[in-house]
Amino acid sequence: MFKFRHLFTPFLLLLVLLAPTLSVAADTPPNDQAEDAAPKVNASVELPKMQKILDKIKGQVSGDTNESQLNQLNEMALELSGNAETLGQALVPQRQQLDAQLAVLGPAPKADSGVKETPEVTRKRAALESQKAKLDDQIKQADGIKNGALVLSSQIVNLRRDQLKSQLALNSGSILGPRFWAPVMSSQDLDGEKISDFIAELQDTAALSWESGWRFGTIAWLFAAMLVMTLGRRYSEEFFAWVSIHKMPEGRLRRSFLAATTALTTLAAVVLTFNFIALAFTRRDEVSGDVQDFVERLVQLSVYCGLIAGLGRAFLSTRRPSWRLPAISNEVAQALKPFPPFTAALVFVFQTVEAFNYSVGTSLNTTIFANGLTALLIGSTGLAIGMRINRVRRRMVQEGHQPEARSTLVGLVQLALMLTALGILVSLIIGYVTLARFLSYEVIWCGILFGSFYFLSHLVNDGCESLFSTSNATGKRLQTTLNIDERYLQQAATLLSALGKTLLIAILALALLNGTFASSTPIELIQKVIEFWGGKGLESLNIVPAHMVNAILCLVVGIYVLRSVRRWLDKDFLPKTTMDVGMRVSLVTLFSNIGYVLIILLTLSIMGLQWNKLAWIVSALSVGIGFGLQEIVKNFISGLILLTERPVKVGDLVSISGIEGDIRRINVRATEIQLGDKSTVIVPNSQFISQNVRNATMGNAQGVVTILLTFPLDIDPVRVREILLEVYQENERILETPEPSVSFKDLTPAGIVLSVTGNVAGQRQISGAKSDLLFDILTRLRKEGIMLSTPQTMIIERRAMAAAQDQQSDPLP
Repeated sequence: MFKFRHLFTPFLLLLVLLAPTLSVAADTPPNDQAEDAAPKVNASVELPKMQKILDKIKGQVSGDTNESQLNQLNEMALELSGNAETLGQALVPQRQQLDAQLAVLGPAPKADSGVKETPEVTRKRAALESQKAKLDDQIKQADGIKNGALVLSSQIVNLRRDQLKSQLALNSGSILGPRFWAPVMSSQDLDGEKISDFIAELQDTAALSWESGWRFGTIAWLFAAMLVMTLGRRYSEEFFAWVSIHKMPEGRLRRSFLAATTALTTLAAVVLTFNFIALAFTRRDEVSGDVQDFVERLVQLSVYCGLIAGLGRAFLSTRRPSWRLPAISNEVAQALKPFPPFTAALVFVFQTVEAFNYSVGTSLNTTIFANGLTALLIGSTGLAIGMRINRVRRRMVQEGHQPEARSTLVGLVQLALMLTALGILVSLIIGYVTLARFLSYEVIWCGILFGSFYFLSHLVNDGCESLFSTSNATGKRLQTTLNIDERYLQQAATLLSALGKTLLIAILALALLNGTFASSTPIELIQKVIEFWGGKGLESLNIVPAHMVNAILCLVVGIYVLRSVRRWLDKDFLPKTTMDVGMRVSLVTLFSNIGYVLIILLTLSIMGLQWNKLAWIVSALSVGIGFGLQEIVKNFISGLILLTERPVKVGDLVSISGIEGDIRRINVRATEIQLGDKSTVIVPNSQFISQNVRNATMGNAQGVVTILLTFPLDIDPVRVREILLEVYQENERILETPEPSVSFKDLTPAGIVLSVTGNVAGQRQISGAKSDLLFDILTRLRKEGIMLSTPQTMIIERRAMAAAQDQQSDPLP
């Protein structure tokens, strides 16, 4: 049972964490004072420095550089570009001030004008023009440095890609061969000396933290790390579980909130533990720079390890099976329980080894050995996860227990994991160690991203539904405050949920395309998101044919997203509005047409289709294409007119060219009309624009039921009129307003023709109402003894002539 005394544990840990921060902040001067004390930048001095830095970066890029050095040089080039742009923008106001001063002085008088100005004004104008020319040169130089740095950055990115391709294609020997195990079997003198020196630095760092006067602080930080990792994590989870049970509204939000907080508390505990340990040993200024860099890499690595462990614990939820968010049986969850912490520990150990090798600068064979061992264990772990799941499910079936029903997506994820693990092992066997390491860390990176997206999307969806639900206090308060209907709150919840998921998908795609494990920190990803939001990278599209794969991916993803949004509009959002069915279908169809056009244009742009180079082909084929596409374009434009002007809409009862039926769908080229026998007639859209169309239901038109009856001349017309009106008035489909009426239609030799007319609510009720009325009319007339007029038939017989003809045709007497 959770007790309130446990609430104080997270706050005590927070105070322990903020104590060094507050002490540092107390010694920091205010930002305003720091900005006031900042010296002004001299462009004449800074621009040559920037040019030298740019030349130096170019020289280093042209030399032999590795991945890490290229990354640092790229960051330096981008920073130099930003500084040059800032300097150029700072010079613009000065140039504007000089223009204003020159405008006050005015232009120099002409020689023949007879106006002479004082020498002081002439010197002042010359000085200002000289300053303006100098500023113009400095602004141009700053722009040149900025553009040169951007070009250099793009070249560095291309160089990094080429190096990555060469590394992936490099065969460094199979893990079964002696070359791979050479660092273990044979002594590496140079590596041994480097490793010994770095270990000595680590030992010196530990000794510094254990000296007199620093020993108590080291013990305190280590104790705080142990406290956070054990009691802090446990009681924080219990606290959030108590919050989800007692403070969160009932519904799915409780489960998603608890799962998200479980992942976050584990992440926070791991990161704080590593930070406290780092502070325990590296807080002194005497620590060497190599050790500081090594420890900083370990602290950054703790973020990924904490995410792996936290997402795994939240995904499986073995402590609270009833609160488990995904549909996983308890047997499978218990079987997978050791894998998240084991994977996190495995990643930490081998990333630590790689960081150690990077700090030491070991030989290539030692680095390849560490990378291969990392890929071997990660690939084996991925294969073991898939095999363990299948084994547990088979055992459940044998024991008579039905395993959980898996969706197609879950099956594809498991299959992809096992295939990638097999690919890693095969790559190691054939000797592509770097490729195997790349695949291993890509699997972990994709797992972190998709796991985070899964929990955050559920949290966003459940949070929006709970926030705007009228069964909760927040929804009731919003409804009372804004005085709106419940369906508008549901629309807002659906819309915000869709926007949140769209933002998460955009961040996921950006992280997948721009980052990999151990190469991009969360801060860098956030910066890339902000830069992308600001328009960086979208200034121009350098299209090449090599982007065919990206174009196909864009086409597939675009169609999937368009269909998902169309389905969301059709099923979730628009039904909650006050629009009729026809208007909703028109909006969805119009949105789909515009969306497909935009997707096709975007796909062609990504493919690198340059229209200016195809102008002569288009000119040569324009005539043939015009005739061939004339009808298609005419029907397409007519379809857009039908969707916007809406002379007919889905659900209307129309008649065109002798065809009468209900409109079921308005497509891009044609409209589908369903007839009374349930068959469908496809009519081109242009016919609805160019021909006369009868829309029986436009404007909610009422239906008119008219029956013509012929009676003999000897009937009582007043009585017959009363009977017919009574039958119409007693029928429940006939409207009271306007009232039914009987009119004397005609007087013929066959009898009296009477017309009975009444209105019904809609055109589709005419047939049924007319049938019921005829039954009732015939029944009432028969009871009253009134008969309908019988059609007269005239028969002419020519008997004498027929008998004579019979005698002539018979030869017998």
